[in-house]
Parts: sequence; structure tokens; C-alpha cells
Amino acid sequence: MPSAESTPARVHEPEPVHPTRNDKVATAGSELIGGPLGQRALIGTAWWTPVRVVALVAIGMFVLGLVQKLPCYDGGWFFGASTQYTHACYSDIPHLYQGRGFADGLVPYFDKLPGDMDYLEYPVLTGVFMEVAAWLTPGSGSIQHQEQWYWMVNAGMLMACAAVIAVCVSRTHARRPWDGLLVALAPAFALTATINWDLLAVALTAAAMMMWSRGRSLAFGILLGLATAAKLYPVFLLGPLFVLCWRAGKWRDYGKAFGGAAVAWLVVNLPVMLFAFEGWSKFYRFSQERGVDFGSFWLILAQNSSDPLATDSVNTLATLLVVVCFAGIAWLTLTAPRRPRFAQLAFLVVAAFILTNKVYSPQYVLWLVPLAVLARPKWRDFLIWQACEVAYFLGIWFYLAYTTSGDAHKGLPTDGYHWAIGVHLLGTLYLCGVVVRDILMPQRDVVRQNGDDDPSGGVLDGAEDVFVLGAAAHPPRHASHAEGPQADWGTQHEVDWGTQHEVEWGRQGTSDGSP
Repeated sequence: MPSAESTPARVHEPEPVHPTRNDKVATAGSELIGGPLGQRALIGTAWWTPVRVVALVAIGMFVLGLVQKLPCYDGGWFFGASTQYTHACYSDIPHLYQGRGFADGLVPYFDKLPGDMDYLEYPVLTGVFMEVAAWLTPGSGSIQHQEQWYWMVNAGMLMACAAVIAVCVSRTHARRPWDGLLVALAPAFALTATINWDLLAVALTAAAMMMWSRGRSLAFGILLGLATAAKLYPVFLLGPLFVLCWRAGKWRDYGKAFGGAAVAWLVVNLPVMLFAFEGWSKFYRFSQERGVDFGSFWLILAQNSSDPLATDSVNTLATLLVVVCFAGIAWLTLTAPRRPRFAQLAFLVVAAFILTNKVYSPQYVLWLVPLAVLARPKWRDFLIWQACEVAYFLGIWFYLAYTTSGDAHKGLPTDGYHWAIGVHLLGTLYLCGVVVRDILMPQRDVVRQNGDDDPSGGVLDGAEDVFVLGAAAHPPRHASHAEGPQADWGTQHEVDWGTQHEVEWGRQGTSDGSP
């Protein structure tokens, strides 16, 4: 074993980024808990590590979200057509306990349901999650009592998912653990966490992103495949990852990720496909046959048209729009002056799908929250977007209160709801805009300003480009008038136990390029 004197010293790792020192909004907000972190503060020397603090805050906010649902738990879900909307505490979970046959012991996908919905309209892994919660729900007492228990059991399971999401986001960017507080404190996250079962897919996706950041391509693929078995949207992350690996020449790692995702998805889905294909395919048929619904700009067009588009036409146009968006993101990836970060592109592809889709349920914001934090960990921009999402959250419930209250007309009329949709769309577009700006002007990226390249990129972090198009073939040109620090990426030598090799990473400079 080599002695300390003969062992080459490792390069000193840069200290973690503290948002209260370099984010004005975080600095101002910290006054509520004692002010910004001091220069002499002892970090990581006690039990209260950043990740543990973030996890506990996430659980606390989740509990506040449960408290917000109390008016419905005590009666709104069971009495009065519009009470659950006027109190903005609606949830699918208690209603579907009986509506999807769990109260009667029916097996999802295998047993046909009575009523209009013949089979469970959720992907297989979400159906398993729902069934496990049903097994844990006491089968005695009134149906109201059982539905209350079912919601509480699901809430406990979803709380674990919420904690996993916060922890994974905190650990994805190793130098930025406090960014997880953005997830933990996101108001729209707490308000929508128990509307549906989306947190399962979000947790698996967040865990996949963390695995990729650590260079574990196969584990990333397996987790992403499981996430896709719970919800469709995670599969879109394979698209930008393909283009990034193309630009960096990391085909072997992409192959592991893609293969792991495909195998994991098949392991979950194949048994149901083989023995209950009709029930398995219900999710995909329902998604195709579903008409224009809440939250989309398609609904605004339909409700303001005397001859609205047929569902097939909307499906075609929405598909074309999202394909155009995906193509634009791919072009941006290959032509950007510096290779975009994986989290930036992951956020953009999911946001593109949400913006062009024919339905936007309020809980879909959960898909974007962890990706938004990794893509643009700036408190001001994040809170602007969250304010827009909270406005939409209130808007949809008040609109439903208006439509279900008869002549009383309690709530928000149609025109007002259209404004709420517009606020949601503009807020998401705003966040997309600043992410695209960061890609085109890397010196404006708050992650890269602190000296990192792509901390969520795994094997892509610091890798050289092997295929670029357009402007990417030329050195990046930083705007001389840009305010704040700019990142000047170069080559650093790292000594690792006697073996010397080069890695690229960012060195923070001033706006005029001086060190």
C-alpha cells in the first residue's frame, strides 16, 4: 500500500454550489430561515446534510398537500357535485377504487369492467401500483370508508415516490445538492401529487437521470423502461439522448441504455400482452380515441369554433406538431455552439409533448418539475413558471365548479378558463425559452457558470464532439455585452493514483474572458 508521501495528490474538488450565495431570489428567501449561508458555515459535518434536508422538506410539503385535500376527504368526494371543485381538492384515486373494479376484487386488464370503460386505461406498471394499494386497503366497512383508506394508502406510497424524486434530483448534479429544494418546495408539486398516480413514473425517471449522471448506462435504461411501463412520456428521453450520443460518438453507452429500456419494458408488459391483450391495449386505444380535453390549446380552438376538428384530425395535427418540435430540438442539439446538457434536452422534449398534446391534466406538471430543476436551476424562472401552473390548477377546478353548479354558476366561466390555459402555456413556453437561450449562449447557463460541463450527462460530461453541424463546427462566440460571469471551457489535468489523463470541464471566468 503506498504511503501518503508517495501517493500523488488528487485535484481538489470544487466546493458545492450554495444558491444563497449566487441566486438573488434564493438569498432573499433565505431570510425566512436566518439568512444566506455564511462563508464559514460547516457543511456536511452534521446529520443535516443537504440531501436529508431536501428529503424532509419534500415530505413536509407533501403532507401540506394532503392537508389541502381534507375538505374532499371529509365529504367533497362523496357529497355535492361541485364541492370537490370549489375547494380545489379533486383526486381520481378514491373515485377509481370502485369505478375500476378494485372494490370488487377485479383483476386489472384481465377482468372486463362494467360501464363505459371496459378495461383499466392505465399502463401496466401503474395498474400494478393501483392493485397493490387495493390489496393494502381494508375491505370492510362502507364504500366511502374503503375509498378513504384507498386514498390514504396510495398517498403513503406516493409520498415515498416524492422523497425519491427530491433525493435523486439533489444527487444528480453532485455540486448542486441544494437544487433539490426547488422540487421539494414547488407549490404545484404539492398540490397535484395525489390527483393521480403520475409520481411513480416521475420517480423512476428521476432515478434514471441520476444513474445516467453516474455513467451507469444500463441501469439508466432499465429504470427508464420501467418508467415507460408506468407512463408513456419517459420514452421521449431516448430521443435527445440518441442525438447527444451521436454528437459525442457514445454509441456503446446509448446501446446499453436503449437495450435496458426495451428489455425492462417488455418484462413488465409482455405477460399481460400475451394473456390479456385486449385489456393491455386499452391504454393505447383510449389515448388514440380520446377527444380534445382539458388544458390544451386544442380545447380553446374547439370551444371557439362552430365546426371543431374531428378527433382523428387533431391526432394527426398534434403528431405533426410534436414531430416538428422534436426535429427542431435535434437540429438545435447538433448545431449549438456547445453540446447541450442532457437535462436541458430532456426538459424540452417533454415540454414539447405537453404543449402540443390534446389534453393537459393538472398533474402533468409533475413530469416537468424535476427536469425543469435540472435544466434551469434558477429560482426566479422556476417560480415564475410555478406561479403559472398554480394559476392553471385553480382555473381548471373553478371551471369545473362553474359547469357542475347548474344555474348557480359558481366558479370560472369558459372565457376565464381559456385565460388559465393561456397562462399555463405561456409559463411553459417561457421556461422553454430560457433553456433554449442557455443552449445557444452557454455562458448564461447557471450550471456552466460554476465551472461544470454536463453534470447530468454521465459519459457525455467533458466528452469531445465527433459530429456537429452548422455553427457547432466553429468556436462559440460569446456575446460581449452579456452580464454576469461566463464559462470558459478548457482542459484540466487530473492526477488519479499515478495515472494522468485529461478531462474537459468548465473554468469560470469573467464576462471579458479574463481568469
